[in-house]
Amino acid sequence: MSGFDSFAMVDWSGGNDRGPTPCKDAIWIAVARRREVAAEPRYFRNRQLAEAWLSAFIEGELTAGRRAMIGFDFPFGYPRGFAAALTGRADPLMLWDWFADRVEDAPKANNRFDLAGEINRRFGGRGPFWANGLKRDIAGLPRTKRDYANPFADRRRAEMLARGSFPCWQMAGAGAVGGQVMMGLPVLARLRRRFAGLISAWPFEALDRPIALVEIWPSLTLGAAPAGIIKDAWQVREVANDLSARPEAELDRLLSVAAPEEGWILGLDPDARP
Repeated sequence: MSGFDSFAMVDWSGGNDRGPTPCKDAIWIAVARRREVAAEPRYFRNRQLAEAWLSAFIEGELTAGRRAMIGFDFPFGYPRGFAAALTGRADPLMLWDWFADRVEDAPKANNRFDLAGEINRRFGGRGPFWANGLKRDIAGLPRTKRDYANPFADRRRAEMLARGSFPCWQMAGAGAVGGQVMMGLPVLARLRRRFAGLISAWPFEALDRPIALVEIWPSLTLGAAPAGIIKDAWQVREVANDLSARPEAELDRLLSVAAPEEGWILGLDPDARP
């Protein structure tokens, strides 16, 4: 499963264009080669630029004959039952495509809150998503948990183990990752379509292709960032360096996970119990 030559770690964002000046809560990508120190992290002001860079990076790795792991800091799946309820099949990759077909994304606007409300209305209008970050009200999307009702589990098994992590249903507010998931899965789906047969999505597919997409959560192993440094940029570089230096046998163990519907966070002990 291992034998990776390159490690590209991505700090994602579900928000709008962040402007030309590197800042926090934006997209940052760091790349390290096997047993080499990562180069300076790259800043991307919006998802469109980041997706174009990722496509070019994959093309370059394939041309060079390198095997690459690309990590994204958002959940690759939802709690059990959600994919089947929405798509008719308990297949997280079908859910990726479902979002790719419905998410509208431009640098300064996207429909993530409206789509969350639309999904909620299918399940009675009180969940599973919550927290409307817009000034206008959205039918079916509660602003708080006061009138919230989730027909699915609040957390995946991975989040039960990863203390401090946030559930994927929260769309806005401190620590929310719901927007990142909804705006990230379509990008992963398009990469899989563009490089069909060359990308494996972990842990849903066997890692027998040149490119592997994996889920990371830098806070799993990292503490506070040094003073005066943008945390997002620092974290992706640290994770890239850590993975590039790990023995292949250790990486193999971390990748030997069975989580066919919900996904898993790389680095969590696959034998751990909540």
